[in-house]
Amino acid sequence: MFKNTKAFSGYSVNDIGKAKTFYHGILGLDIQDGIEGILKINISGSNPIILYPKPNHEPATFTVLNFPTPNVEKTVADLKAKGVTFESYDYPDFKTDEDNIFRGGGPLIAWFKDPAGNILSVVGE
Repeated sequence: MFKNTKAFSGYSVNDIGKAKTFYHGILGLDIQDGIEGILKINISGSNPIILYPKPNHEPATFTVLNFPTPNVEKTVADLKAKGVTFESYDYPDFKTDEDNIFRGGGPLIAWFKDPAGNILSVVGE
């Protein structure tokens, strides 16, 4: 039924202005204003991601958006230089290192939050 559909993803934020500043100004993504306060994020080779304002927004407790990168360490350092704070995890089988990067098997990955508290990541390609 949906095999040939151009599906897209979306999630809520509590402040579209802060989202614009973060996603465009910090992350460098192309954004476009949509109807009724919606923000469209255009990522090359992908369908757009829709951010919609929600007054009673509650941040996602899981990763909503992953950014593949060939060099996680450099990407993390570059984002930290722009003021992005990365998450730190310290569980028995799930720990990030001093650079906030998970190196526990599989691709390297580091998590951070948008201004609305939604969890995003950079992940090794």
